Amino acid sequence: MSDAYVVGDPDGLSPLLVAVRDAIARELHAQVALRGERIELVDVPEVAYQITLRVDETLQRR
Repeated sequence: MSDAYVVGDPDGLSPLLVAVRDAIARELHAQVALRGERIELVDVPEVAYQITLRVDETLQRR
């Protein structure tokens, strides 16, 4: 069991996973805005790559 459950975090996520979740959400939001509120299937690999970069940045800061 993670410490998040012990301290009563409602998400049940560790601080690292919260940071990763937030990085993913920020990048998805940016990508959707950049692509006119729609991500085409052909764009999924690029979107996934950009999300991976944001997650890597988050992990490097930890």
